[in-house]
Amino acid sequence: MRLNLIVTIFAVATLLAGCAEGQKPQAGGGGTGETTTQNAPVTTGPVKEVVPGSQEDLVANYGDRIFFDFDRADLRTDARAQVDKWGEFLKKYPQVTVTIEGHCDERGTREYNLALGERRAAAARRYLVALGIDGKRIATISYGKERPAVIGSDEAAWAQNRRDVMVVN
Repeated sequence: MRLNLIVTIFAVATLLAGCAEGQKPQAGGGGTGETTTQNAPVTTGPVKEVVPGSQEDLVANYGDRIFFDFDRADLRTDARAQVDKWGEFLKKYPQVTVTIEGHCDERGTREYNLALGERRAAAARRYLVALGIDGKRIATISYGKERPAVIGSDEAAWAQNRRDVMVVN
């Protein structure tokens, strides 16, 4: 089964690489010496403008997630720096309300992870309130291990799933 998956992935990669070969400059103009390329940028529609204070603005300019150590809910140094950025965002857009989602990796019981996710979200909320953000603007929710960002049963996947995500309401 695993070998079939690897073979399939290799076949698709080879096919895509073959398609990319067709992207080279070609002679054109009926022998006039002109060359054209097929590498021109392709637009699929109007470029979406990021609305200030939106989720897209948060993700693009401030970041929307922090990460935790295994079985911990205290903010690491890198997480505090990120929550400082969240505070800047919330101060810049005082009309915005947010929800902080607490998440866990797949290890542990459902009940334990729901409680841990809530502690993680609450830790970020407390830090924002300490920065001067009105607590009424910040809701929290825990999803425990129910919404993994990365599927997998290894440390790399688990590390990405032990997180808080700030979502603009």
